[in-house]
Amino acid sequence: MARDAWEYRGRWALVTGASSGIGKAFARELARRGMHVALAARREDRLRALADELASAHRIRTLVLPADLGEPGAAGELWRQAAEGRDIHLLVNNAGFGLKGAFHELPLERQSEMVRVNCIAPMELAHHALNRMRGRGGGIVNVASVAGAQPIPLIATYAASKAFLISLSEALAIESREAGVRVVTVNPGPVKTGFQAVAGTEVRDRAPGIRTPEQIVDAALHALETGRMTVTPGLVNRLAVAAVRVAPRGLAIRAAKAVMRRLR
Repeated sequence: MARDAWEYRGRWALVTGASSGIGKAFARELARRGMHVALAARREDRLRALADELASAHRIRTLVLPADLGEPGAAGELWRQAAEGRDIHLLVNNAGFGLKGAFHELPLERQSEMVRVNCIAPMELAHHALNRMRGRGGGIVNVASVAGAQPIPLIATYAASKAFLISLSEALAIESREAGVRVVTVNPGPVKTGFQAVAGTEVRDRAPGIRTPEQIVDAALHALETGRMTVTPGLVNRLAVAAVRVAPRGLAIRAAKAVMRRLR
């Protein structure tokens, strides 16, 4: 179907996980394109430094919203604060984290927190956003992962959480299309950010399919502008996802386990 031009300038975006990595790159690029940005993450000092940088460089308005999306009710309160007195035209659900290790050995509460951050928070924020955006237009970008394409031993809960987000996002994209809301799922492969320090994995500089946060953002926003539903940046990553779909299920899962064992 035909798409109206997507406008950035003068509108508001809410970006979660904005203090570092892909979220920070989203905030910088959206500000460069003229969007006002509401910045959410746990680390208030980093958010304030970024807000000052963006306001000075691009003469846009900013809003700093410290939030821990692992806490029950935090997503609803974040949306309330972000949408108070302003229309949020773009929601970027980027906050998330991973853990590496045998499922039974990783702390249960930490894995439950991961599900709250990676699944429940973006679901709740998308629900609030869609109820405000339907009819007047808007967009949602959900940052998932190529890890969501299949079960992956040693990051079992993380991969499952991203599979949930992919499934939810792609369904919402179809549901919301006629209401004028664009929903994009972006599936990064390896990206060198602070994510790995938490997840317990390492991304080497020459890892196959590696992309910078800026490349992920460019691909996601291009998909938003052109009305695409899903984007997986990088040819190697797209081929890997395609291979998983045609390979025997058991073989793909055992191969994924072997890869995870080699990561430090």
